[in-house]
Amino acid sequence: MTRPFVFDETGEAKRFAPATVRNRDAIGDVLETILPPSGNILEIASGTGEHLVHFAARFPALLWQPSDYDEVGLASIAAWSAEAGFPNILPPIQIDAGAPYWPVTAADAILCINMIHIAPWSATLGLLAGAAQILPRGAPLFLYGPYRQHGVPTATSNEAFDVSLQSRNPEWGLRHIEDVAAAASGFALDRIVEMAANNLSVIFRKT
Repeated sequence: MTRPFVFDETGEAKRFAPATVRNRDAIGDVLETILPPSGNILEIASGTGEHLVHFAARFPALLWQPSDYDEVGLASIAAWSAEAGFPNILPPIQIDAGAPYWPVTAADAILCINMIHIAPWSATLGLLAGAAQILPRGAPLFLYGPYRQHGVPTATSNEAFDVSLQSRNPEWGLRHIEDVAAAASGFALDRIVEMAANNLSVIFRKT
């Protein structure tokens, strides 16, 4: 899965996603309203690992499990985690969101940031199915990224982004929230929060 990493010219494992610094505090504000006071939090598609480290610092009572499918991503997550040195970050594990089974059997919340539009639809279906298997009743599944909504005009910048994504891979592209919700068997859509840069935070609850 190709990701918008910025590669360090020094060859270090750490990668940088420029949007992270711009959106991490706003995402954290939403997470503060939905995460449990304690427990294990699984992040699917942790990417560079920057979000994970920031959230681990902001929510020190939670134990954070990063994951990614991409080997480059896993190396970057490990590098960011090692530099931070926080005791509440577990070693990153490889998870294919589209796989029928994950190497994690339980979590108290699941986060997935900026994956659904840069992955095949099968990865979204796998994410929803996997989350349904391991989350307890009432636990949140948090999604973040650009989405389409029926009856709501899509921002011009998001339309251009969608064209760019599909030119790179025809299986990628912005998804309709309604399609994601319809595929989320075992979940109820809790709320949608409008975010900066025409992104949305989408919160599902396990039923």
